[in-house]
Amino acid sequence: MFAKYRKVDPVLLGVIFALLLIGIVMTYSSSAVKGYLYYEDPYHYFKAELVWVGLGLIAMTVALLIDWKFLYKWAKPILYAALLLLAMVKIPGVGKTVNGATRWIGLGIFSIQPSEVIKLAMVLIMARFLSTDPYKIKFFRKGIVPSLALLGVVCGLIMLQPDLGTTLVIAAAVFFMLLAVGAKIWHMFGLGLTGVGLVVAAILAAPYRMRRIFAFLDPWADPSGKGYQTIQSLLALGPGGLFGLGIGQSKQKFLYLPENHTDFIFAMIGEELGFIGASLVVMLFALFIWRGFRAAINAPNNFLGLLAVGLTSLIGIQAMINMGVVTGVLPVTGITLPFLSYGGTSLLFTMIAAGLLLNISATGTKEVI
Repeated sequence: MFAKYRKVDPVLLGVIFALLLIGIVMTYSSSAVKGYLYYEDPYHYFKAELVWVGLGLIAMTVALLIDWKFLYKWAKPILYAALLLLAMVKIPGVGKTVNGATRWIGLGIFSIQPSEVIKLAMVLIMARFLSTDPYKIKFFRKGIVPSLALLGVVCGLIMLQPDLGTTLVIAAAVFFMLLAVGAKIWHMFGLGLTGVGLVVAAILAAPYRMRRIFAFLDPWADPSGKGYQTIQSLLALGPGGLFGLGIGQSKQKFLYLPENHTDFIFAMIGEELGFIGASLVVMLFALFIWRGFRAAINAPNNFLGLLAVGLTSLIGIQAMINMGVVTGVLPVTGITLPFLSYGGTSLLFTMIAAGLLLNISATGTKEVI
């Protein structure tokens, strides 16, 4: 089950720890006021974050040491378990609803978000399927259709929660995996157009999504409603200037900006660390994407190469969407910033993904499955 110790990519490892450190500091800084007001403890979220980071480091270490053959063998059972969890969310009394979305399963003192589990399971099974016979991807019926069928089931279950943001992240990751394995360009062009059409349909079918689009186009038209988060986020980024107000000096954390320690933590970074701090975070994610794709190119076999593409795409795309939302470039989606947003299932499974990437980046010789 576990492989022998191997030398991992030091740059990738350094980037992961740098992002985690920034996340820990900014979680405390952005949540201290909320922790004091709600729990009479400014360290409430900070202490919970340390617990999640500790669990994440253990999980990342396990993922780093695990043998790739174990992953290949257990890809299907992991997918089935993830699909079961995803379906359980809609069972009355099991699923937990927060802010109108039922995305969690309550387990006593903490909750699990099955969509985070399915993200990893999806790239695992797609890496296995596509690496078994890479040539089949050239044929629409043998390669593309099975991939789309599974993607449709997974995305359909996620949209029932509803969660358009996670759906887009998973679909984009699968898209890049199909490109990496050599799918025909005209097939991918058609899939891209179809995907855009489905996203437009999903937006038109839900009035609250339409209101988000209108708020994105003109947040000041509804400053106390749908445009509130975007406006407060921009009001956090603006005063930050070049160097920021300083750690702990945020004004928006005084309950002006909702979700300031989770979905909008990048706004807190911009306010307290300024353009330089925000740019550093962007550069760290760019480095992460570069080293992730580098690991994919140098992977010892097709399965691990495709898995690296999927994992890198999951984290990279999610980071870009989150930062796009915070800066007003994209409509509000409700997804976290990997490594930096406050704990929970998202941080835990992000660190598992990071551990698998470190595993793949380890030195080795080319193998064929």
